[in-house]
Amino acid sequence: MAPLNEEQLIQIRDERREQILAAALRVFSRRGVVGTKMSMIVKEAGISHGLVYHYFKSKEELFVTLVKGAIDGAQEALSFFTSLPGTAYDKIRRFVEEMIDEKGAPYFRLIYQARTSDGVPEEAKRLLDQYTLDDYIEVLKPLFEEGQRDGTIAPGDPGELIAGFLTVLTGVTVVGSVDERQFRIPNIEMLMKMISK
Repeated sequence: MAPLNEEQLIQIRDERREQILAAALRVFSRRGVVGTKMSMIVKEAGISHGLVYHYFKSKEELFVTLVKGAIDGAQEALSFFTSLPGTAYDKIRRFVEEMIDEKGAPYFRLIYQARTSDGVPEEAKRLLDQYTLDDYIEVLKPLFEEGQRDGTIAPGDPGELIAGFLTVLTGVTVVGSVDERQFRIPNIEMLMKMISK
């Protein structure tokens, strides 16, 4: 077998790093920082214990990396959904679908864990302090106002409507990681009725 070239080695390193990040996201989003051990991430990723330290010096560094990615991803997603074609209602609905989707929900659970759990690294707290609920409200406000004007979104203070709706969506993503026999996740239509006229 021929030795791997530089491009192949880089691809393998990138894939391994993404494998570790994906496993860490699943574990951290369920257990928080304090409840997570590196051995859990290693097991979830299906890799050797030493390999994870080749990419990340500590559990805290791994957590901060994920929080930064989740914040950046949320900002990009909001910009993406606000720029889509279609009605304001359609854009909001697509955003909600993404937020509660099995691929998107772990990122929102991670942010929730980072805001509420013990043992969160200071660097992660600083990152979170840069993006508050008010920042998300400001991005979504034009969509909600447009929906109010066209009669598809409920009347009222758009900021309050958005804040309440995001709180409910966060709750939905958090309970989505718990035993389904204990909680029932509402479908997208039920969630949208909360803000529809």
